[in-house]
Amino acid sequence: MDGELGPGGLTEEQLVDSDEIEQLVNEAVTSVVGENVFNHAKVNVWTGNVVEGCLKRLASLTKPFKYVVTANIMQRCGAGVHTASTCWWDAETDGKLCVTYDRNQTMYVIVAVFWVAI
Repeated sequence: MDGELGPGGLTEEQLVDSDEIEQLVNEAVTSVVGENVFNHAKVNVWTGNVVEGCLKRLASLTKPFKYVVTANIMQRCGAGVHTASTCWWDAETDGKLCVTYDRNQTMYVIVAVFWVAI
């Protein structure tokens, strides 16, 4: 489909690959959180750095999309957490991915990425 227009008038190369987004999110979270021990005083900074890192990586893809990124950091203490979100958009081009980063022993990081074709 090289050069042919697909959904939303976008080429195959212009469409978002959710596997690529998941990899970018995991890279951003790992670079910020890594193996740090949960520290309530640092959560605001970490959260800001995670969303900023995700947005920088997404922008570097140079695809014709707007992105929204949210992040939640929670201490691992045995309590459950549930999140939900929904959108109304063009399902052929736009999308959402929620990534739960659970590689850290003291905290969970949940990142949601939304993309909308422009």
